[in-house]
Amino acid sequence: MCPCRDLLDMVASKWTALAIGALEDGPKRFGELKRRLDGVSQKMLTQTLRTLERDGLVTRTVYPSVPLRVEYELTALGRSVTEPLAALRLWAQQNYESVAEARETFDSAEPMGLEPATAR
Repeated sequence: MCPCRDLLDMVASKWTALAIGALEDGPKRFGELKRRLDGVSQKMLTQTLRTLERDGLVTRTVYPSVPLRVEYELTALGRSVTEPLAALRLWAQQNYESVAEARETFDSAEPMGLEPATAR
């Protein structure tokens, strides 16, 4: 059991990777992040940002104004993960069609038995 497994699970999360990517170019308000992360629910974005804040990757700053203004920004630790995540996003963009074709081929093939292979 790898002690870093929970950290890998968090960083590998789709919404975590996308939220960190959205924050790479500077602080954002919640609404800005929600617009940039097309398809994320308010609940999921809130959970993702809280996890990132708890893990020290994001800071949350509340400005005393009416209405309250809240901004999220990457910490030094959060910025340190941007390069590997950017490489992963680039890989996904470059290989999406190949993976989609492989899935289609697999899904249209005759189902194979579920028996485990035996050594002869």
